[in-house]
Amino acid sequence: MLAVAFDRCELFEACDLDETVRTIDREGDFDLVLLDLNMPGMNGFGGLSTLRTRFPSLPVVIVSASCDRKLVTEALRQGAAGFVPKSLPRSAIADALRGVLNGEIFTPVDLGDEEPAAAPSGEDQEILRRIDSLTPQQRKVLELVVAGKLNKEIAYELDVTETTVKAHVSAILQKLRVFSRTQAVIMANKVNFTPSTPCAATPMRAAAQ
Repeated sequence: MLAVAFDRCELFEACDLDETVRTIDREGDFDLVLLDLNMPGMNGFGGLSTLRTRFPSLPVVIVSASCDRKLVTEALRQGAAGFVPKSLPRSAIADALRGVLNGEIFTPVDLGDEEPAAAPSGEDQEILRRIDSLTPQQRKVLELVVAGKLNKEIAYELDVTETTVKAHVSAILQKLRVFSRTQAVIMANKVNFTPSTPCAATPMRAAAQ
């Protein structure tokens, strides 16, 4: 289904969690991981937690034959980029994965007799707790990311190197438990994020011609 739905799609398969980690380490630059809840080595959502910790910028979608609100909510709480039931039509699965690749979070609408998956209770408080774990410099970087600044612009405003900015962004994604800048912005906007203290005004500098 993936090969048909996505042109020039290169697929890798793994039989358990350890092989999944080895494959990502070996091959590097993946766009997406589909993780089966019942795959050997998963230990419930432990496998998802392992991948989110080791590869914080890589979106991981849970796929499962089981689908209920509790499972979906816990998957999202653990940092999944979506929860795709195997029972969905192929076209719906393809649409769901396209959405995730575009920075969206996918949750199934039909959860049997239960209501559609809702945000975990106290979600805003959890977001604020994660933001509070950022260092002052990381908060400044997050503020500029939310403002739509590029890494080179952030580096200029904070008078640091782009490498330093990239390191801060990577740490921010890991602490917020999101997989992309887009999701970090969505999360920050959800709680009306503002820096704890105003950033010092940046002196104007003449750009070299």
